[in-house]
Amino acid sequence: MRDYLLTLCVTAAVTYLLTGPVRKFAIATGAMPEVRARDVHREPTPRLGGIAMFFGLCAGLLVADHLQNLGSVFELSNEPRALLSGAALIWIIGVLDDKFEIDALIKLGGQMIAAGVMVMQGLTILWIPVPGVGTVSLTSWQGTLLTVAIVVITINAVNFVDGLDGLAAGMVCIAAAAFFLYSYRLWVGNMIEAAAPAALFTAILMGMCLGFLPHNMHPARIFMGDSGSMLIGLVLAGSAISVTGQVDPDTLRIFVYDGSARDTTHAMLPVFIPLLLPLTIIAIPVADLVLAIVRRTWKGQSPFAADRGHLHHRLLEIGHSHSRAVLIMYFWSAVFAFGVVGYSVHSASLWIVMVIVGLSAVGLVLLLLPRFTPRAPRWMESFVPPRYRRRKRPAAAPEPEPAHAYAAGGSETSVAGGESGAEGARTKLPEGVNGATALSAHAGLPERRKAGTPG
Repeated sequence: MRDYLLTLCVTAAVTYLLTGPVRKFAIATGAMPEVRARDVHREPTPRLGGIAMFFGLCAGLLVADHLQNLGSVFELSNEPRALLSGAALIWIIGVLDDKFEIDALIKLGGQMIAAGVMVMQGLTILWIPVPGVGTVSLTSWQGTLLTVAIVVITINAVNFVDGLDGLAAGMVCIAAAAFFLYSYRLWVGNMIEAAAPAALFTAILMGMCLGFLPHNMHPARIFMGDSGSMLIGLVLAGSAISVTGQVDPDTLRIFVYDGSARDTTHAMLPVFIPLLLPLTIIAIPVADLVLAIVRRTWKGQSPFAADRGHLHHRLLEIGHSHSRAVLIMYFWSAVFAFGVVGYSVHSASLWIVMVIVGLSAVGLVLLLLPRFTPRAPRWMESFVPPRYRRRKRPAAAPEPEPAHAYAAGGSETSVAGGESGAEGARTKLPEGVNGATALSAHAGLPERRKAGTPG
C-alpha cells in the first residue's frame, strides 16, 4: 500500500506543479476559445490542462517502475506500456482539438486507433463470465471489438460529463478510488497477480485527478479540455479492461454448486462484479451520453452536436448552484461505485442494500431541494463559511435631518480658507451612502470664478 500511496502522491504533485506553467502556456498560445452558448462559464478560460495530467501519468509510471513491489508489474505484463502508448496517442489528438477544434469524426477515429494500439500490445479482454454458463473465452476479433467499444464509450462518456468546473476530474477520481479498492482486494486478498496492473492504473489516475482539481474547482482557472478528459477516460477504460478481461473469474473460487439454490445464487453474484463495476463507475456519464444521443437524434440533429441538455445543465436550470450541482454528481457517483464494491465483498449482507437504498433516498431529497441552504447554529458560525451563517437584520436607517439645518454659511458646511456663504455651501448626504459616492469634508472644493471677474 505504501508504494501505491507514493506513486499517487508523486503523480498528484507533478500534475499540480505543472498545471500553473501549462496555464500560462495555454494563454500564450491562444488555447482559450471564446465562450459558447452552451458553456456555463462567463469568461474565456485556458484549456490544455491535459498536458499536466499526461506528464503526471508518465511520472507515476516511471516511479512505479523503480519501486520493488510494483516493478514486477512491468516485468510480468506489457499492459503499462500498452496503456502509455494509447494514452500518448489520445493525448496528442486532444491537444490538437483544444487548439484547433478538429472534427468530431476525426476524434472518434483517433479514439478507435488508440484503443487498437492498446489491443495490439496485449491490453484486451480475453474472456467474460456469462450467467449459467461460466467463463466464455473470446476470439481475437470478439475481444478486439469489445475492447474498442469499451474504450470509445468510456472516453466519450467522460468527455460529455466535463461541463462544470471540477465535475469530470472529481467523478473519475471517485470511480478510480472504488476501482482501486476492488483491484487491490483481488491482488492482496485473493493473490491474483493479474489484478496488479489495474490497481496501479487506478492509483495513478487518482493522482492525476487530485493534482488537477485544485486548479479546476469553481471558479476554474484552467480547463482540462479534450486532452485531459479523453486521457482520463482512456486510463479508466484501461483499468476496467485489465481487471475484467485479464482476471479469470474461476480463480476467485466463488462458484458453489452444492447447497441450496439461495446459497448458490448469493455465491455466484460476485462473479459478475468485474463486468458490472466498470458500468456502474461510469453509470452517470453513460446515462448522460445515451440521453444526449437520443435527444439530439429525436430533434433531427447530429449525435455529436453540442447542446445544453446534459444532466449538469438540468441541475442548474432547476435552481442548484454550480458547486451544489457538482457535489450532487459526486454523491451519485460515490453511491454507485462504492455500493457495488461493498456488495462484491459482502453479497449476502442485507445491510449493504439498505445503506445503498438510504443514500439514494438522501440523494433524491437533495435533488428536490435546490434552493435549500443549511444554516449552522450560532455557536458554529465562526467555523463555517459566511454563506452558512444566519443573516443579521439590518439596523433601521435614521431619519434625514431637515434641509434648513444645512443652510449656506453653517459651520458644518464651511470650507478651508474661511470661505462661507453661497460659495462655501455644501449639502450633507444622509448616512448609509456607499463610500464610493459619499462626499467628505475634505473632498469639497470651492467653486471656481470665471476668468475676468473681480475678486
